[in-house]
Amino acid sequence: MSNADDDRSYWRDPEEDYFQPRKESRMQRKLAVAKDRSKYKKTDQEKYLKNLEKGHQQKISKQEWLEGRVVSIIPQGILVDYQGERISCVLKGLLKRDKTQAKNLVAVGDFVLFEKTHEGEGIIASVKPRRTILSRADNLSRRKEQLIAVNIDQVIITVSVVNPPLKPSLIDRYIIAAHKGNMDPLIVINKVDLFDADDEDQILREQEKDLYQELLKAYAVAKVPVISVSAAKNEGLDLLRQAMLGKSSVFSGQSGVGKSSLINAMTGLDLRVGETVERTKKGSHTTTTTQLIPLEFGGWCIDTPGIKSFGIWDLDKSEVEGYFPEIHACGLNCKFPDCTHSHEEQCAVRQAVEEEHISFVRYMSYQVLMETSNEKHIRR
Repeated sequence: MSNADDDRSYWRDPEEDYFQPRKESRMQRKLAVAKDRSKYKKTDQEKYLKNLEKGHQQKISKQEWLEGRVVSIIPQGILVDYQGERISCVLKGLLKRDKTQAKNLVAVGDFVLFEKTHEGEGIIASVKPRRTILSRADNLSRRKEQLIAVNIDQVIITVSVVNPPLKPSLIDRYIIAAHKGNMDPLIVINKVDLFDADDEDQILREQEKDLYQELLKAYAVAKVPVISVSAAKNEGLDLLRQAMLGKSSVFSGQSGVGKSSLINAMTGLDLRVGETVERTKKGSHTTTTTQLIPLEFGGWCIDTPGIKSFGIWDLDKSEVEGYFPEIHACGLNCKFPDCTHSHEEQCAVRQAVEEEHISFVRYMSYQVLMETSNEKHIRR
């Protein structure tokens, strides 16, 4: 090899010396990014999704959002009332990713912000804060809160006599749920005309009438209003209309007590009415969806499907006594400050029950709730 060839083998272009390290550096960075899995981490995914949502909200100003109220939830979608028009909406994808203890993210009565996508259709972007909530614990696990209705003024706890018979413990559970959700409870006892029926169940009717009279006294002491009505005979309905005037009310109770019949009488609608099974004294489910209905005389009412059981959401044992004002007031005179009113000596509450100053049925509701509060169910 000549000396010229040796000189060429050691000669390097000055530009190559300058640019080559930069090219290699860029290549190394690309390889490092390709191998980095951190962008797939959950925290980064959530941050990415939040940025997307933030960007979407910036794109759509609040002035462009429409505000409506959820009037019904059906399999086809969430019906939102907007200036008298019914818009069938779906939830925005990012809204559905919210991690809450609620079984359902939207309930009848919710005020929502939405955008129209097509004629009669839209997407709900957000749910406005709720001032009141009626909910219950999910039947299977009690780990989820099932929203029944929101932004309402009063819960009309609908029960009946004889067919199906009165259930004092269910009434008390609804009263507590109403108070916990910042609503007023109103007890409506339907089918009082059955007390005058003349048939082979006369003994049962007399027993039911005694319980009915005891409940009237008990709730007068507890300061919970009671209206006795007969939808079949059109009795007491004027008092019910007066109590509903200008308010948003939700009818709740077990199947067969006559909620749909009462709402038909209040609204002039023709909701399907079921019959009570004679053998079991239980009603059939005629209302399958919850819906918000305007009242001609002012206000709104909500019809809800009948239930077989009602578990109070998030009720701690230490709270129970406070929802029974007559028991709490009497309990201040017990010998022991932590008296449970179940077995202790010199218990003022038990003495008051024996002397009939406190209703026995209210006392039993209290004891059942004390036993079952904080009870956890396992999903089947």
